[in-house]
Amino acid sequence: MGSTSHHNNNGFYVGVMVIVAVVASTMVGSCEGNFNQEFDLTWGGNRAKIFGGGQLLSLSLDRVSGSGFQSKRQYLFGRIDMQLKLVAGNSAGTVTAYYLSSQGPTHDEIDFEFLGNLSGDPYTLHTNIFTQGKGDREQQFHLWFDPTKNFHTYSVIWKPQHIIFLVDNIPIRVFKNAESMGVPFPKNQPMRIYSSLWNADDWATRGGLVKTDWAKAPFTAFYRNFRATQFSSASLRPSTRSSEWQASDIDAIGRRRLRWVQKYFMIYNYCSDFKRFPHGLPAECRSRF
Repeated sequence: MGSTSHHNNNGFYVGVMVIVAVVASTMVGSCEGNFNQEFDLTWGGNRAKIFGGGQLLSLSLDRVSGSGFQSKRQYLFGRIDMQLKLVAGNSAGTVTAYYLSSQGPTHDEIDFEFLGNLSGDPYTLHTNIFTQGKGDREQQFHLWFDPTKNFHTYSVIWKPQHIIFLVDNIPIRVFKNAESMGVPFPKNQPMRIYSSLWNADDWATRGGLVKTDWAKAPFTAFYRNFRATQFSSASLRPSTRSSEWQASDIDAIGRRRLRWVQKYFMIYNYCSDFKRFPHGLPAECRSRF
C-alpha cells in the first residue's frame, strides 16, 4: 500500500485530515498540502500532471486510458478539503471519483463521484459510504452551480460520531454512527485519498444510454488547495450530550442548509427506496441527524 503513517502519542495518525470552519477549539492545526509532497501519480502516464510548483494537479482521460493519483499518507479522522473544477462541455460517460478508502475485502470508503452529462445538463454528484466492505448507501444530488466553470470545495468531516459531506462548506449529507443499531462504522482503518478520471459510459450517464463522445477527448479535471487538519482529542471523544458534538460541526444555519440541499437538490436517497428494500430499509435509515 505504499507509505504508511506513524502513530503518535495521542492516538492520531500523522497527517490526519483537513481545512477551515469546524470550530477552532476542535482543531489542532491545518496544513495546506503541496501535491508533489502529499500525492503520488499512480496511473495513466502523462495524463496525470502536477504543475504550478505543486499547487495544481490535473487528470485527463482519452480513448486509451484515464488517470489517477493517491495520497502518500493514510488518515484516521479529521477533515479533508479539495477544490475541483470538473470536465467541461460534453462530459457524458465520464466519472471523476474523489474518495477516501482503506484496502482489502472489508475495506471502509467515503465517496464523492461526479457523473458527467451532455453539455448544458447537470452533473450528478454521487455519494456512498462503505463499512466492512459493504456499500449500497447511495445518495445523489444535482449541484446548485456549474462545477465546470470555477473551482469548488468538496469536503469530508470524519469523526467517530459521524461523517459529513460538504460542498463549499454547505453540508449535503450526514452519516451518523449507528453501531448501537448493529451498523458498522468506519473508525478503525486508516484511509488514503484517491482520485481518478475514467470512462464509465456503460452506466454513468442516464444508466449507460449516453456514451462518451471521444471526438471531445481529452477530458480534463483540475485540482487545487488540498488541505488536511487534525482534530483535538477532546473533539473526538463522545459527549454525554449528543448535541455538543453535533453543534461543533453543524450549527443551526448549517442544519437549515442541509435541509435545503436535501429538499431541492437530492435526486436519490437509498433510505427512501422501498422498492429496493422490500423487506425494510437499512437500520441506519432510522437514525436522523
